[in-house]
Amino acid sequence: MVLLLALLALLPLGGCLFRTHTVAKRNIAGNYKESNRDDLIERINAEALKIKTMNATVDIAASSGGEKKGKITDYQEIRGYILVRKPKDIRMIGLLPVVRNKAFDMVSDGQTFRVSIPAKNRFIVGRNDVTRPAAGQTLDNLRPQHIFDALLLQEIDPQNEIAALESTVEIVNDPKNPKSKTQVQMPSYTIIVFRKSAEGKWLLARKIVFTRDDLQPHRQIVYDKNGNIATDARYDNFQVFDNLLFPSLITIYRPQEEYTVQLGIVKVKLNEQIRNDQFELAQPTGSQLLRLDQPAPTATTPAPAAAKPPGPGLR
Repeated sequence: MVLLLALLALLPLGGCLFRTHTVAKRNIAGNYKESNRDDLIERINAEALKIKTMNATVDIAASSGGEKKGKITDYQEIRGYILVRKPKDIRMIGLLPVVRNKAFDMVSDGQTFRVSIPAKNRFIVGRNDVTRPAAGQTLDNLRPQHIFDALLLQEIDPQNEIAALESTVEIVNDPKNPKSKTQVQMPSYTIIVFRKSAEGKWLLARKIVFTRDDLQPHRQIVYDKNGNIATDARYDNFQVFDNLLFPSLITIYRPQEEYTVQLGIVKVKLNEQIRNDQFELAQPTGSQLLRLDQPAPTATTPAPAAAKPPGPGLR
């Protein structure tokens, strides 16, 4: 062992058998805010209750790929609309640049989802609790419920959930110099939420991270039933919309499907009435029906002619 340490000490002298790397600086200076478990839980629940519906115009930037696929593909930013109505309704539309035709249209009621991809003449339906990742370097795995889970914080249910507090450290861009790429360690509070399953077992459900510079929820990690990370969402650039503080930049990473969606809020209306028909999505005539709640996709199933429901954000 002594000989090994001596040899390692001599390696830098050769000039070729070592490397250096940067580490995040610890941001020690600063007046960090104090809180506790009960106050943070109360804050989560209070903020969750303030938003019942959302009608947002967004810029959507997406990428897919990673270590599994061996490459990352970035997609052109597009304009989109998002409708949300609690407890579980969501609709999201993406528009192609220039021509403004639909790139995709998707809805979920919390139990099932429907996704229309006109460019591929494909209509996908399935259950939210059934996951069958699509192959290939595409965003075919994008699901409306993934957006819903990340978009808004949900209340901590005292009947079926328990929460614990952990003092943690987050690696963030230096808040004192936002234009630089310097990263610092930011003291944080993490609320860890466990949910009781139907079998009576306590499962890790999600983590909500509050950085202590402003005590805003800057990150939420959602877990699947096996304890794997399903969604890693980050919230930045908080602004006031309709008298409520809300992040204007939301980054949603799905590590299992290897895709990232970034939502830049252009404008948003909160707590306005949204009609039931705005969450209806009929199969386009002649499109191929793909059922992801079945072992294999069905053959092409022509859809009957149907009137187009009004899209969100357009009226």
